[in-house]
Amino acid sequence: MRINITGKNIEVSDYLYSAVEKQVKKLEKYFDNEAVANIVLSIQRSRHTVEVSIASGSEVIRATDVSGDMYASVNNALKKIERRIIKHRTRIAHSLRNDAFQDNAPIFSDEIEPDDLKERKVVKVKHFDLKPMTVDEAILQLELLGHSFYVFTNGETGDVNVLYLRNDGDYGLIVPET
Repeated sequence: MRINITGKNIEVSDYLYSAVEKQVKKLEKYFDNEAVANIVLSIQRSRHTVEVSIASGSEVIRATDVSGDMYASVNNALKKIERRIIKHRTRIAHSLRNDAFQDNAPIFSDEIEPDDLKERKVVKVKHFDLKPMTVDEAILQLELLGHSFYVFTNGETGDVNVLYLRNDGDYGLIVPET
């Protein structure tokens, strides 16, 4: 597994780099050598944020954690990643190593909660008209509805776009590539 650790608003010391790398290497048992782990460490005020994304084949597993301590944030983000791997192991088994689940004992958690393993299903289907609008109009609609995302047809491109509210309070726009 290739590991990339970067800092945002933080100088990543050698000690922090090696500590994070050591923790992330524990996940190598789940992935093949082609996997790439990207870890972004950032600090805003007293909020220590860790974003971990691991790409293996066509699968991407991502987790984020925010706390008052960088090391706690790293541990919590890696626990989330491991829970997602174990929960979805049958779905993502083709991109994991063949012997990844010989030992079912979690690395970072004492045990996996039953709610984490509960199969989720679609309980509601909603139909709506996609009206062409600008991104600014979509932002206004998102704010008026009070939702965390909004699906619309971009009037400039004609594509279906998704506007979403990011954790930092800004907006993100998902645009499909054709």
